[in-house]
Amino acid sequence: MSNQTKKQKKKAIPIIAAILLVAAAAVLTLILTGAFKQNTENEPDDHKGVTGYISDDWDPNVEETIGEPKKGTQIPGYSSAEMKAGETSLHLSIGNPKENSVGMFATLKLADGTVLYESPLLKPGQGLTEIPLSRTLEKGTYDAMVVYQCVLLDEENTPLNAAESGFTLYVN
Repeated sequence: MSNQTKKQKKKAIPIIAAILLVAAAAVLTLILTGAFKQNTENEPDDHKGVTGYISDDWDPNVEETIGEPKKGTQIPGYSSAEMKAGETSLHLSIGNPKENSVGMFATLKLADGTVLYESPLLKPGQGLTEIPLSRTLEKGTYDAMVVYQCVLLDEENTPLNAAESGFTLYVN
């Protein structure tokens, strides 16, 4: 074997080791986050009498920002939503962005305190886009909000802080 071939092999060893290290870290991350578990969370969830389809590949349907990555917990925001009077579901994307490291419980409610939906625990990357409502609404304009209660992903779901994302709900 020539000296040049030996030098090329010596240069390749650290690169191969780095690739293997990154691959091992990725597999460990998937194992620790439960990605290899049999997933039953995509099945309809019955929570407080209101059923909703929770997706593990929820997309908040917002453009990603270019440049510096955001720090801290990401909370979805809304400006408005629209539905027809008497409908039992609302097309609104509620969920926990995959970049987060905490769980969330989301509560959709009106400004007067009327609760329209309460989610089960939403792990990072989980959410829904058709929100089943606990009641129908009359025609009108409502001040509404989604309250996100952040929790640790431990056995107790230890509460952290909460955030409100207000919007105008138009019922035609």
